Amino acid sequence: MMSFSRIKGVFLRYYYNAIKAGHHLSDMFYWPLVDILLWGLTSIWIQHENHVANLPLLLMTGLIFWQIAWRGSIDISLNMLQEFWHRNLVNMFSTPLKITEWTCGVLLLCLCKLVITVAFGALMVYVLYSLNVFTLGWAFLPFAGLLLLFGWSLGFFATGLIIYWGHKVEMFAWMIAFLFAPFSAVFYPVNVLPMWAQKIAWSLPTTYVFEGMRQILNGGAFPIGYFFFSLLLNLLFLAFAVSFFVWMFEKSRAKGLARME
Repeated sequence: MMSFSRIKGVFLRYYYNAIKAGHHLSDMFYWPLVDILLWGLTSIWIQHENHVANLPLLLMTGLIFWQIAWRGSIDISLNMLQEFWHRNLVNMFSTPLKITEWTCGVLLLCLCKLVITVAFGALMVYVLYSLNVFTLGWAFLPFAGLLLLFGWSLGFFATGLIIYWGHKVEMFAWMIAFLFAPFSAVFYPVNVLPMWAQKIAWSLPTTYVFEGMRQILNGGAFPIGYFFFSLLLNLLFLAFAVSFFVWMFEKSRAKGLARME
């Protein structure tokens, strides 16, 4: 016969684990909020427009572009987390391996995986919806590069947190990029956002990319101003993120990397 006390024991075991673990709380609150903001704002924009030219292409291109930023972020953090999960962090950095060498190797892997992801995504969009996300032409490459730089900035920042605080903040690897998604105007123009959110949006390099993407798909010219604003912000973000990562790594190594495992 089933025992209520044993059922209660299982319930309490996972209940206490859920309320103590940050990633469980993010599943309950953070991800639903992000989905509501992203798709709610997109729905409001579509509802208030009598006709949105090239709407499916705008949405699909925005989706592919967001994958570039997100993959750039998650791949850096995930490679560090794998060293934690495999208990290999101390082994790896007890060798002559330098942090710059680890970084270059990880970024090279990120580039390879990103090319495959974008190619597969573009192929699926074409096969399933007969849409060509490369309609942007040559502008696709500089825009993709800008988004990748932003993703790397977030990845280094999140990895800096992880290398110091360990498993208890590992959910940032998945969460941090989507924190900026509602403000980046991925699927809708910036003017859909409230005024206070527009100020945040224009301080992010991603916003200029997505606004520029929509401008080109709507028949406009390549936005030179948007490109250079985004590049400048990206360089500032990346310099800060890399410096933060190196600083947190050195602090963690001084306290002992073995504690992370």
